[in-house]
Amino acid sequence: MTFICPTITASTINEYNAQLATIQPFAERIHIDIMDGYLAPTVSPPLKELPIPQGKILDIHVMYQRPQELSEDLIAIKPNMVIIHAEASVDVPLFATHMREADIQTGLALLPETSVDSVASWLPHVQHVLIFGGHLGYHGGAADLTQLSKVTQLKQLSRYLSFGYDGGANLGNVGIIKDAGIEVINVGSAIHTVADPASAYAQLVKNVS
Repeated sequence: MTFICPTITASTINEYNAQLATIQPFAERIHIDIMDGYLAPTVSPPLKELPIPQGKILDIHVMYQRPQELSEDLIAIKPNMVIIHAEASVDVPLFATHMREADIQTGLALLPETSVDSVASWLPHVQHVLIFGGHLGYHGGAADLTQLSKVTQLKQLSRYLSFGYDGGANLGNVGIIKDAGIEVINVGSAIHTVADPASAYAQLVKNVS
């Protein structure tokens, strides 16, 4: 099964609440971006201030240079998965162990410039890899689908990973993204910037069914 996972990428509480209100009625799985202004150029409200949706599969994408500083706050939310960046200042095995002890999966996000070989030693410690092919910290922008070649490389190193994609996914390319081996397609502007987000979501789901 391939999930279409609407994203929330917000710089203010009001923006966050508006995006959550848009997707909550129909989204089965929700991807929340949080940004520190360092790893990502944008800044989100503090995690403790965010209303957390209930009854959804919840993934939190931590675009922080030092994600371990948020470990306890993340565990308190009890998401399905926490995604950290390979480019961050983080002890990946230690972070992943901490999450696993709380029954939370760990995902590892790779920016376009990050090679698969450079993260090979961390792969046994994580359950998911997020291939990033967009503009970090923003909705919108063109998808860099050349990044999907990393899925094949990653599968040669581990049989136990699931894969996500983030960055410019839309009605025209979600089929290509799915066929590359992606199981979670995170979608921002293709849902949030259209006249009928629920219909757009339904069509995206149909395109990967």
